[in-house]
Amino acid sequence: MTAPGFAQVLTEGVELLRGFRRRRTAVAGARHAVAEWSARHPAARPQLVVDVRPGSPVVDYDLLVCHPEGGTVALSAPADDGVPWLADHSTHWAAGYLVSVDKVHVHVAEALAMLRRLPRRDRALHDEIVEQSLVLNEIMTDDEPLDEEDVRAAAEEFRRSRGLHDRASTLAWLAEMSMSGEQFEAFIAGIARRRRFRRRKEAELAPAYLADHQADFDRVRALWVTGCQPVNGELLRGLGGLLGCREAEITIGERWAGELPGPLRHAARESMVGPVEHPGGYLTGMVLARRASRDDPETLAAAGAAAFREWLAARRKRASIEWHWL
Repeated sequence: MTAPGFAQVLTEGVELLRGFRRRRTAVAGARHAVAEWSARHPAARPQLVVDVRPGSPVVDYDLLVCHPEGGTVALSAPADDGVPWLADHSTHWAAGYLVSVDKVHVHVAEALAMLRRLPRRDRALHDEIVEQSLVLNEIMTDDEPLDEEDVRAAAEEFRRSRGLHDRASTLAWLAEMSMSGEQFEAFIAGIARRRRFRRRKEAELAPAYLADHQADFDRVRALWVTGCQPVNGELLRGLGGLLGCREAEITIGERWAGELPGPLRHAARESMVGPVEHPGGYLTGMVLARRASRDDPETLAAAGAAAFREWLAARRKRASIEWHWL
């Protein structure tokens, strides 16, 4: 290849890069365009490098071409903000990241966003970041358009979790977080995609899980007491014996059978259990009513949620997890 020919390659390469949309959904088209273009310049052996930003729909591109005198020339030509991604990532690749879970690399800012929307406050922060990253791995190639309802529900859920009940409070939060409107839209879109994936996965797993765990989804009303001293079961019937029990905790309510203390989960209606040893002391309880499990929407939703937790635990066992700052 002559020098004038290589100059033409560079010129065309820049124009090619400038025409690419910086969205995940556009990557396949960009690769196809480079493949067609490289057929016209085989000596340059062009290669497209795609930088996918974790948890974001935005991507960046580089084009590598072989120099006629040896070596490689890298082209960057972002058409919007003018900052080549190599310059934007000029430090070590993991310098801004907290953890890598398989193909997902979680930036510190993303991790903070995850923590701000923790659905279960009793979960370890590390576990929650990893689990959300596992879901991100599953939706990396999801380019299905989001329904307006999906986006609206995700935004409402997030705003409720942050106490952002009106436009003014939402705008104030965005200013506090130094987040632009476009960034907030991408942020909410990410939540919506994760919610959609979970909803579909739960619906997919629910029937089989319910079939395998029928007894756990009986609807049970029960009364039980736990404490450091055993409580006589007959006294429990009239609650009279509880007054003399130090540090006893009384619970009465309706639960899925699988959510009850172990000794009560499969006990028959009106049967007395205990006193038996239980974490923290002893348990004495009684099943007041039991309704056999059904395949109604409420039960299937509960089975789906349990199945998803099991799927997530299994997925985590297979994952490669590397913490960069801990």
